[in-house]
Amino acid sequence: MAQTFDRHRRLRSSAAMRNLVRENHIRMEDLIYPLFVVEGTDIKNEISSMPGVYQFSLDRLAEEMKEIAEAGIQSVLMFGIPDHKDACGSEAYNDDAITQQAIRQIKEAYPDMVVIADTCLCEYTDHGHCGVLHGHDVNNDETLKLLGMTAVSQAKAGADIIAPSNMMDGFVIAIREALDEAGYQHIPIMSYAVKYASSFYGPFREAACSTPQFGDRKSYQMDAANAREGLREAASDVKEGADFLIVKPGLAFMDMVLRLRESFNLPIVAYNVSAEYSMVKAAAQNGWIDEQRIVMETLVGFKRAGADLIITYHAKDVAKWLRGE
Repeated sequence: MAQTFDRHRRLRSSAAMRNLVRENHIRMEDLIYPLFVVEGTDIKNEISSMPGVYQFSLDRLAEEMKEIAEAGIQSVLMFGIPDHKDACGSEAYNDDAITQQAIRQIKEAYPDMVVIADTCLCEYTDHGHCGVLHGHDVNNDETLKLLGMTAVSQAKAGADIIAPSNMMDGFVIAIREALDEAGYQHIPIMSYAVKYASSFYGPFREAACSTPQFGDRKSYQMDAANAREGLREAASDVKEGADFLIVKPGLAFMDMVLRLRESFNLPIVAYNVSAEYSMVKAAAQNGWIDEQRIVMETLVGFKRAGADLIITYHAKDVAKWLRGE
């Protein structure tokens, strides 16, 4: 009798066969690990809503960096939380501020570590918004000047990549021009090109101490219902000189990872954000899920959608799993 159907299972018959034909893989080189640095001494403060993630003071940062480097993680994303905050976020562009000190410390100890500097003002303003306020509204163009100053200060400290997350119109070109004028033409920009006003950022705001004191960020971050708008945002960033494009949140908006992959030839970055991390951790602590399998499936999903790189708080755990621990 003639065969009338395809034998797809032939390529699933054993673990070795499945490994042989696997289309997507997770490598340590794909992962970027976020770091939170605070002022003070002897601080290693676990984020209550993000088990396993900590705020570190500079004197405790070395022990964390040793663990990160030994795990094989090659890239970190730096967030600094200063004691002093004001209306214009002046600590963001202070060459001696906490973020710049942390960048210098990491690059001195680990010169081959790729240090990515988050470039925004929300952690540095006393009102928690991502720019200069006029009344209750963020003034776009005044904020651009401060973002350029922040990027130059971070590059001067040794940042390898500038990652602006503020979602101001024109932020990429403003930062590109500031970097170029200061002699940092070689520093790439990893743009938060498609960043939604999302409820998935809740735990991060505890970690970064960046909750807005009033209102929300919906006038500058994107509406979660919109996809075509995200393509317009990304196209503007590409035209203005972005070198990488980030989608944030990543898991909830994986369709945008695919859309950007199909539309642009730049490296695409998925940000596996705080609530996506915290929900997995909470379910795992309750014994409801297999944490390792859930996390690895999620990361493979990012790669399958087209992400080249993944920012994830799971990176240290993934490193252990990849080593077979």
